[in-house]
Parts: sequence; C-alpha cells; structure tokens
Amino acid sequence: MSRLPKAKIATTVLASTVLLSGCGLFGGDQAAKEIDPPQVVSYEDDVTSVEEGTETENTATDNQEDATTETVTRELYLIDSKGLVVPQTFELPKSQSAAQQVLEYLVDGGPVNNMLPDGFRAVLPPDTQMSTNLLEDGTLVVDFSPEFAQYQAADESKILQSITWTLTQFDSVKNVKIKINGHEQDVMPVNNTPIHDGLSRADGINIDNSEVVDVMKSELMTLYFLAQEGENTYYVPITRRVSEISGDKIAATVDELIEGPSLISGLLTEFNPEAKLLSEPVYSNGVLTLNFNESIFSNLDKTEISNHVLKSLVLSLTEQEGIESVAIQVNGKGELITDSGEKVTEPVTRPETVNTGEF
Repeated sequence: MSRLPKAKIATTVLASTVLLSGCGLFGGDQAAKEIDPPQVVSYEDDVTSVEEGTETENTATDNQEDATTETVTRELYLIDSKGLVVPQTFELPKSQSAAQQVLEYLVDGGPVNNMLPDGFRAVLPPDTQMSTNLLEDGTLVVDFSPEFAQYQAADESKILQSITWTLTQFDSVKNVKIKINGHEQDVMPVNNTPIHDGLSRADGINIDNSEVVDVMKSELMTLYFLAQEGENTYYVPITRRVSEISGDKIAATVDELIEGPSLISGLLTEFNPEAKLLSEPVYSNGVLTLNFNESIFSNLDKTEISNHVLKSLVLSLTEQEGIESVAIQVNGKGELITDSGEKVTEPVTRPETVNTGEF
C-alpha cells in the first residue's frame, strides 16, 4: 500500500483552516480553488424546491438570473486525475431547484468549469439538460436530454455514481431513476449498465473488487483514503468488496482501513499497519467508541494521532447506519492530541460535507 509522505501532509495541515465541528477539532486540507467568500452561507439537507409529484424545468441560465448574494453549501461528485469519483464542496448561489442546480453543475462546459480544482473534471457531457421529479417514496426521476448519451464507455459507471451520490446528499432523495428524452431506461445508453431498479448509495462508489474471488459471497463497505494532487490532499470514498463478514462489521471496517488502499489505486494512508483494536467496539446512542493500541499514534513519542487517520475513521464509520460520531481511546484513555496540536476530548462527528478544506 502507499503511504503519504509526512512532509507533504504537515505542510497541508498547517496551511489549513481550523473549524469547530463536533469535538471542536481539525483544520482540513484545501482541496478546491479559492472562490469569493459569500455574504451568507446556509446548509440545506433536503430538496426544498423539488415538490413531490411535480417537475422542475429550470435551466442554468434561470438559476443565474435568480441568484442573490445568499449561497448554499453543496457537494458535487467530480472525476479526479486518477479517474476516481470524488466529492468536492462548493458554495453555490441559492436556487429554487436544489436538485436541478447540482446536476447542472456536473455538466462539462457549464458553471462548474470556472470552479474546478486542479486535476478535476466535470462528469456530464456538454450541453446536457435535465428536468427532475421527486416522488413521494423518495425516488428522484431525472429526465436527461439526448446529449446525455454522448459520453465515453469508460465513464459510464462514474457518471452513475456521480449523479447518485450528488443527489442523495439531500435527505429527501433515497434513490435515483433515469430517463432520456422522456423514455425510461433499463440500461445505460453506451455500455448497457443495468439501472432499471434505480440507483442508491448502497450500490457503492469507486468499486474495489481486487480482493474478492466470489462476488456472491461478499459484502460492500465504503472506506475513505487519501489522494494528493499537487499541494492539495483530499479524501476519496472507495467501496471495497470483502468476503462475507461473520462477526463485527465495525471491527472489519477498521481492519480494512489499517490494511490501506490497494497498490494499484494510487491512494495513500497514514495508518500504521501495527495498529489494532484492543477491545470490541462499544456503541451507545449513536456514539461509537474504539480503543486502540499505541500504534494508532503517528509520532515516535507515541503522543499524537494523525488528523488524517482520525478523519478516515470518522468518515468511513459514519457511513454505517446509526453511527453519528466516533470516540477514540488509546489503552483506554480518551484524551488525545492530533498532529496539528488540537485536543480531542469529545466524540468526533461527521462534517456536513467532505473536502471543503475544513473538518
């Protein structure tokens, strides 16, 4: 597995902005280009503008005309230089059609082009247009224009993952169905990937099948590893297919994180391969407590835990249903210090969005 060079990590962490979140912790890594700061920023977790049973026909031009100085924080799943689908967070003009807007920002040649981080590209073919219809069961039906089919076969799964994970950032969207020019699609138009039952996050992202021989006797888990583009470090979700887990899925997730990314992925880790849990994970009221040996520390003095190790644990474990925050102990002691000097005294919650430059 690849290990992230410490010198580069230290530079990135020291240059980051510290934001209080959950335990009041963590400056993150600047993954996106700088944009003008908005006057007002708000978080919206549901598709407030997509009325159930109705369609919206707003275009990117309409959204720009309606835009004010108020912005909202949105995740866009873009493709990086390694061909991986990665969340990047942007402040977008507040729109009356949230689902419509995030899809428009996935179009190559659209409004996202002036905001793309180095090494990233948009996902949907140029000139693609769409309408959206949110059904009562949480299914969002997206009707794309014919331009949607003008993509390379190698990008087909990436397009599906980007659309699905971008839209399901909204609590009201549970799964996604696709139409083209008003016609329901059982398969994608270029490489015939099946989509008739709809798409959800349970289908995974950046699928890693490298360690599984029998796909039918395996399970999926989503892990977050590190990638580096120039001076920027960011987190990449990888859905790994592992052999059926007979015991604790939480412990199995920790083991997979310690094992690290596959050699061919180009991804990085700061986990010490000697790190291990000293006792079974403890779960109570949304809080997961993990007790590690001293190999979880990142420095020779065994006094500091890597920010990147901590973030990877929190992002990966909160993908599992019911886990809202993670508390880390070492030899049963819960007060830790990160390698950026921040104290960890409370459980760490998942951030609203990933790869914002903050945690």
